[in-house]
Amino acid sequence: MIDPSASLPPCEISWFSALCDDDYEFLGVPDPALKSSWEHCRDIVMQAETAGYDNILLPSGYTLGIDTTAFAAGIAPMLKRLRLLMAVRIGESWPPQLARQIATIDQMLGGRLAINIISSDLPGETLASAPRYARTVEAMHILRTLLDGKPLDHDGDFWKLKLDPPRTTTVSGRCPALYFGGLSEAAREAAATNADVYLMWPDTMDGVRAIIADLRARAARHGRTLRFGYRVHVVVRETEAEARAAADRLLSKLDDAEGQAIRARSLDSQSAGVRRQAELREGSDDGYAEANLWTGIGRARSGCGAAIVGDPDQVLAKLNAYRAEGIDAFILSGYPHAAEADLFARHVLPRIEHGPLIV
Repeated sequence: MIDPSASLPPCEISWFSALCDDDYEFLGVPDPALKSSWEHCRDIVMQAETAGYDNILLPSGYTLGIDTTAFAAGIAPMLKRLRLLMAVRIGESWPPQLARQIATIDQMLGGRLAINIISSDLPGETLASAPRYARTVEAMHILRTLLDGKPLDHDGDFWKLKLDPPRTTTVSGRCPALYFGGLSEAAREAAATNADVYLMWPDTMDGVRAIIADLRARAARHGRTLRFGYRVHVVVRETEAEARAAADRLLSKLDDAEGQAIRARSLDSQSAGVRRQAELREGSDDGYAEANLWTGIGRARSGCGAAIVGDPDQVLAKLNAYRAEGIDAFILSGYPHAAEADLFARHVLPRIEHGPLIV
């Protein structure tokens, strides 16, 4: 029998380190042993390196968990091959300083750094979507110029800067890959004009296909191309019945009012992407938006709100179906993160041709 995945190019397989207090045995039930801390998050990252993952997302939030940039600098010297995908919140940053931090951490990692750009507000303030994304576009341009080692002459609405090329550069002398996501019109245009990797949350296969087609067309109009990433949870067990039972167990102690409160506390609770996750959840049949795509996680989590649930063959087939549509990178997670990372690494990871995404 011919393996249908044999013709697919390698993909990047990343895990997730729960820097923002997002680790549970039972969703919505805080567990002191799983609360974000240097020790707990460090252990997840080190496990991902040992297990053979290519990259790990370090998320960022200013109300929850621990600081992402400080954590990245602390963990960098401990890693031998794993890449870091460091999330940065633009609303909290002065781009020239952020460029210096990125270049320094990239040097500490030997060039194995990528950046997840988050179009955030300044803490305590709320900026409308269009100007917030306009500010993010400016920041991405400033970062790319400085991290490419070029002089900057920028006269924008949010920053006016004229700077010589910085002395501190990345190992490659180029800006690390910029991962960026968002479903709104402004977010899609920001990605098309400035991102390297467009990162999406779970959707039906038809939805994924439509998003990729739209972003490819937008990027082409700007003379650019994009790579595509998919952020999703995973629950894999030896049989589908066991996987479904494990998914049900995650929600077995959830109070619906607490789940709603968790979603409302999220900084992105009103975004177009979060609304789409709610649509998937509300329109799902028995909790499944389509075969093996379970939306129950979204009952107690804003943002990425669905999981691939199934036996190893089913999970692998689902990932390969996404790859066939154009997905180049996966950022996976599960609950508890360390336990699920081990299960995926044993049951599925050795069966996928994978490696760091090069852009």
